[in-house]
Amino acid sequence: MNILTLDASSADFDQALADLLDWDEVEDTSITQTVATIINTIRKQGDSALLSYTQEFDQWAVSTDDLLVDRDQLKNAWNQLPDEQSKALTIAADRIRQYAEQQKAQSWDFTDEFGNMLGQKITPLERVGVYVPGGKAAYPSSVLMNIIPAKVAGVSEIVMVTPTPKGELNPLVLAAAWLAGVDKVIRVGGAQAVAALAYGTEMVPRVDKIVGPGNIFVATAKKLVFGQVGIDMIAGPSEILIICDGKTNPDWIAMDLFSQAEHDEKAQSILVSLDAGFIEAVKKSMDKLLPTLERSDVIEASLEGRGGFIYVETKDQAIDIANRIAPEHLEISVDNAELWVDKIKHAGAIFMGRYTPEALGDYCAGPNHVLPTSGTARFSSPLGVYDFQKRTSIINCSEVGASALSDTASILARGEALTAHAKSAEYRKLSR
Repeated sequence: MNILTLDASSADFDQALADLLDWDEVEDTSITQTVATIINTIRKQGDSALLSYTQEFDQWAVSTDDLLVDRDQLKNAWNQLPDEQSKALTIAADRIRQYAEQQKAQSWDFTDEFGNMLGQKITPLERVGVYVPGGKAAYPSSVLMNIIPAKVAGVSEIVMVTPTPKGELNPLVLAAAWLAGVDKVIRVGGAQAVAALAYGTEMVPRVDKIVGPGNIFVATAKKLVFGQVGIDMIAGPSEILIICDGKTNPDWIAMDLFSQAEHDEKAQSILVSLDAGFIEAVKKSMDKLLPTLERSDVIEASLEGRGGFIYVETKDQAIDIANRIAPEHLEISVDNAELWVDKIKHAGAIFMGRYTPEALGDYCAGPNHVLPTSGTARFSSPLGVYDFQKRTSIINCSEVGASALSDTASILARGEALTAHAKSAEYRKLSR
């Protein structure tokens, strides 16, 4: 494979790194227009448009009754799973739930020196929509990662939508939905499913927030409905950055890089190493291991198109590069990895040490695998329970407290030429 190799000490490194990281999927105006049309049609025609689009895009004759998956189907999918799969899903679900329980925010309040009670009330969202890709893509792990935190948060109703091309249901996805505790599953996908969740139809209830991955049509729809409904994030291609000191088995590192590259041709896998010889060893491991993998063509295209090796001379150089990239997944495959973590400012998830491959985080470690991509870890966080909770400010002024604050409020309000605000505050001032 012909994979880009960079030296962090070279004069042109900054520009070369910027070119490597550049991913700005050109907005396809035709896609945007198509998605906008779908959204508007769903808003006007409801279920009839949903049926029409499902027949057109998923290629199966469908009636309204066909779209709703009843609970017996979910339960049967779970009961018919091979023991090995049901055990694996159960272990993963238990670990995801245990981690999510630690994230629950609690309401709080305090009383200030004037006797005013101030606080914050934490309440769960009432209804959430979870989008799950269908067809060739079957991601039961994403079902668990999106539904379980919502359940832990206390969301009243979780509606899962998933396309079923040619009418084919994925039993593993349905089983995961049953295990996670979904309330309703509807067999629709694409931009039309996002629109139905955002605005509601006769069959699909309007939700407060939409989470879950999808293709460019789903991502575009999420952009267009944002504001009418909450969304989790607009995710780009999957990515991994590995920092290695050269002491980890090169086969392990090669496979860790492959694990992200196999997602799709636009995924990005980068290795940063303080050992130039190790980079060469990893290249040899890649050549040896690539032919053993089912998705070798996708992996090769990903690595040759967006992959990279970066040689650094110092630990500080490696950390600086990591913070500039702000990767979705960061593996720190070195001795005493915990000593590096405090200096990492931006990463979706950090995998510490030689025995923590990103793949464990994808499935069963416990933390959520829905992570910020494309550098958005600079300001975004992994999906969690907090994404399904609202915070409401609480203010309860005492008579004395309102009087004490009235002058301050009045002065600031009059400074903004908002006289009614000022007088509203002044009315609460105690006469002396």
